[in-house]
Amino acid sequence: MRRLFPLTLILVAVSSQACVYYNGMYNANRLAKSARKAEHDGRTFEANGLWGQVATKAESVVVRHSTSKYAAEAHILRGVALARMGQCEQALPPLAGVATASVSTSLEEEALLAFGRCQVATGNPDAGDAAFVQLLDSKDPDHRREAQYQHARLLRQTGRYEEALHAIPDARDTRTKTERFLALAATGKISPAMALADSLITPADSIKHWDSLVVELGGENAVAASSLVDRIQTMASRTRDAQAKLLLEDGLRLVPVDTARAAQRFRQVAALGENTAAAGRAGLELLRLDLRHVRRPEDLAPISVKLENLARQAPPMAEEIGLLSARVDEVHRAGVSITPDSVQGDLQLFLAAESARDSLVAPFLAEAMFRRIPDGFPASPYAPKAILAVQHMNPAWVDSARALLEGRYNTSPYLAMVRGETTDEYRVLEDSLGAFAQAQLVRKSAGTRRRGDIPDNQREQVKRRPAPTGGTRVPEPQ
Repeated sequence: MRRLFPLTLILVAVSSQACVYYNGMYNANRLAKSARKAEHDGRTFEANGLWGQVATKAESVVVRHSTSKYAAEAHILRGVALARMGQCEQALPPLAGVATASVSTSLEEEALLAFGRCQVATGNPDAGDAAFVQLLDSKDPDHRREAQYQHARLLRQTGRYEEALHAIPDARDTRTKTERFLALAATGKISPAMALADSLITPADSIKHWDSLVVELGGENAVAASSLVDRIQTMASRTRDAQAKLLLEDGLRLVPVDTARAAQRFRQVAALGENTAAAGRAGLELLRLDLRHVRRPEDLAPISVKLENLARQAPPMAEEIGLLSARVDEVHRAGVSITPDSVQGDLQLFLAAESARDSLVAPFLAEAMFRRIPDGFPASPYAPKAILAVQHMNPAWVDSARALLEGRYNTSPYLAMVRGETTDEYRVLEDSLGAFAQAQLVRKSAGTRRRGDIPDNQREQVKRRPAPTGGTRVPEPQ
């Protein structure tokens, strides 16, 4: 009996391991196979449910049989299942152990792909790409193509467009063709990119899919994204509101690179329907583009009238339009009323020029108003600051500005600041300008409150209201 005892232990141990496999890992692997097939067939919901069962079965093996030789395999398979369900935070810890786990090559590569996707999803693309690179030469064609696709996609997303084009695997599936389209468009190869897009668009395509591609491409090449918009804007299932939204967003992307095409987009939106939020936004953006070309304060008057009309046509945007309208009126007033004899005219003109530059985004007007300060107020300590502002806005004026600064304002605290010498005089001037700006703001706010407290249709009644007992007359609204 003593001779048979060790053999009995061995048989019990083997039997125990077999039970672990058949009761746990066999079922987990069987379910994983079914989940992969469901994914391949496009049955996403079913696949997600199956992966959930895989995670449960695998976890059971890890918890109940932590010393089993199948524990490592179960641990990794659980990570794959969690990753497939999009639960990357929980998937990453088990997947991180794949490098040292003793598992099959197939599961190891599947785990590396899952690890890479989850690293990208959680904001660590470098770690994700490091996982994909390990599989670029995999003997498994599916794993190899997936790794090549993910690697190329990360290259494009980090701006390495030419490298991405060379890294994209040769394949005929829509996903890979779409990635090639995005890489071509991002490099500026718009004609071949759009030819590829035309071959991909079908009547049954999802609008959401193509709208997402427009947004993704728009972050890399706004002109290419606009060309794509031309192709998809009238897809059969797109409503007028959805079409207006698509065109409006395209116009907003185009503003920094092509104002003429942006204006065309905004006009298209306005033509699709009046009195809508999109039409109101488009109208406002058109007026903002008009401000970019204004050169004289007098030219602001017609824009102010258009803003008032737009506020009535687009009530949801009335507040935003009103804020811009108020700034337009302030700059207009300052520009037409300030003369060399105006008290603190240099300060008022400087603040109005800053508002034209920063709030109205009217660079030509701002430059003209800044230039009026050294011309109309040559002795102003802020004249050098205005010249420096123009110099920054208009590189063609650099030499003239330098000559003027060195010849007339060589001792200015602002020039000392440019030379890296911060003086007390500089701080005093800046504090004074800041205090003046704050006082102007308080005065405007007080005036707005006084006007806003009494409706327009009651102001004449207030003016005619009799004085209260004691002879003190109620002040008229200012």
